[in-house]
Amino acid sequence: MGGGLDRRGVLQGMAAAGVAGALGTGAASGQAKAPALFVSHGSPMVALDTDAYPQALKGFGEGVSTAKALVVVSAHWETPGEVRVTASERPPLVYDFHGFPNALYQLRYAAPGAPALAADVVGRLKSAGLEAVADGERGLDHGAWVPLLHTFPRATLPVVQVSMPLGARAADIARMGEVLRPLREEGVLLMGSGGIVHNLRRVNFREKDASPEPWAQSFDTWVANKLEARDFTGLQSWLDAPNATLAHPRAEHLLPLYFVLGAALPEDRITPVFEGFHHGTLSMRSFALRA
Repeated sequence: MGGGLDRRGVLQGMAAAGVAGALGTGAASGQAKAPALFVSHGSPMVALDTDAYPQALKGFGEGVSTAKALVVVSAHWETPGEVRVTASERPPLVYDFHGFPNALYQLRYAAPGAPALAADVVGRLKSAGLEAVADGERGLDHGAWVPLLHTFPRATLPVVQVSMPLGARAADIARMGEVLRPLREEGVLLMGSGGIVHNLRRVNFREKDASPEPWAQSFDTWVANKLEARDFTGLQSWLDAPNATLAHPRAEHLLPLYFVLGAALPEDRITPVFEGFHHGTLSMRSFALRA
């Protein structure tokens, strides 16, 4: 697998002892729970950046010692019908963007998959009454691999990506996070990747460091205040926020936030990872929940 991680040992162990045993964590081990992480992933060009935002992601990743695997929900994978879960041993990258510099398409993130973990995720979702299936073909889209490229650059942690049901509401995605929350006790970092403010029609592509537009700032501040107050239920009523439909003409980039909030524990601390804007309207607000 590279990076010193033995794929055969991981997969055989998971099959023999279950996810918790294979990952070597869990409540019985006395180790801290893995965090949950929300990232605003911004433009695909972030993959080539070296400024404050990728450095913040890198700093977060360097401070994570408990994670043994990753389960990711991205704004860029919505599926009609059932939830789909990547289940290949080595998930390919999906370059789901067009018209960018060639260097972006040459990037690689060779993280291993985790078929047994994927099967466990499917089982947990189905046990909670959600339709779910394993997908052995689909890879990691840029909402997953771009932030992971900076957060865990060695690409040694197994990654499983989970789709969002097309047309899902905030409460539906929060329920998915709640169902998968126990995986944190087994060393699985749960990650949502989207954007607190995301309206491509209003992005100032010419100026990355443009001052934030007032309407974008007001929605971002509303979210920040709700997070600080731990009003996670109130956050589900995002359409009541100022400039809500301007901040999100469609909800798909906000929905991964609720996956992370659904995975919250009462003892979690909300830890900022990054605050700021790119291109005047893309809020890059990112944070972690850490017990």
